Amino acid sequence: MKQIIALCAAILMNLAMLAQAPNKMSYQAVIRNSSNILITNQTVGIRISVLQGSANGTAIYVETQTPATNANGLVSIEIGGGAVVSGNFSTIDWANGPFFIKTETDPLGGTNYIISGTSQFLSVPYALYAETAGSNIPGPQGPAGPIGPQGPAGSGGFSHYIGEVFGGGIIYYLWKDAQGVEHGLIVDITHQSVSQAWSNITSSLIGPSAQSSWDGLSNSNAIIAQAGHTNSAAKLCLDLVTGGQSDWYLPAVDELSLLWHNRFIVNKVLSGISGSELLRTGLADYWSSTEISNNSVYPFRFGPGDANGNGFKSMTYFVRAIRSF
Repeated sequence: MKQIIALCAAILMNLAMLAQAPNKMSYQAVIRNSSNILITNQTVGIRISVLQGSANGTAIYVETQTPATNANGLVSIEIGGGAVVSGNFSTIDWANGPFFIKTETDPLGGTNYIISGTSQFLSVPYALYAETAGSNIPGPQGPAGPIGPQGPAGSGGFSHYIGEVFGGGIIYYLWKDAQGVEHGLIVDITHQSVSQAWSNITSSLIGPSAQSSWDGLSNSNAIIAQAGHTNSAAKLCLDLVTGGQSDWYLPAVDELSLLWHNRFIVNKVLSGISGSELLRTGLADYWSSTEISNNSVYPFRFGPGDANGNGFKSMTYFVRAIRSF
């Protein structure tokens, strides 16, 4: 009598289905002889038994098959599709386990089963269980749960994104107002100047209309409205027509601060646009439109990332226009 060698097997839960619920189960096994040598490219005889309760339990279903191994000694069969010896595979109550599968093999393709092995179903064949467990019609929908608290405006759901090429430039900041309307700030892809005085009027106070820390458009309009004005950083921006847009202006100091904080994203996008100019670093100062006194303004230093309150109106700095939507 040859030594009994256990099968190396894997139960596959991708169940063979026709139009109805599945009544077959895919099964694979690697066949070796008593010397542990693969049995390849050969028809073998297999008897499959489904045991209930234990590895030595009652065989509630038995069938036989004669598949052929492949070059790796692997056979693939569908349990429930062989020649039935006893039982009915489609009526097995899979909820009443545990269940074990016993395989007995004749390497010569007959019924002299000299190789056998038994292994437990480690998980119930759920698709088969569902067929015998009852109706598969969904039940009525349960009641809706409580509605959670609403988040603040601007917490999500934006249609644009920071770094998007849009509206003649690159979006560098987004927010929503109290009504949920989306707004953003856009920076031009090039400088308007690298050496421009803030204004030709260097020692006269404009006042509150040019001193907003966040409303660069109002500041810019106040600057060019000053008596005696002929040229300024604000005028360069207000006169700009580019990217199909004509509503550019010189940013207020806080608008420049937001641009500095998202400089990484903006410069990364600019680096891929032909003819664009990166935002400067190092000792580069950019004019804001925010006036401080009769002769001084807030420039924003893009090296350390702060507002320098010692910018005299007669000095020359970088100018970069922005617009909003």
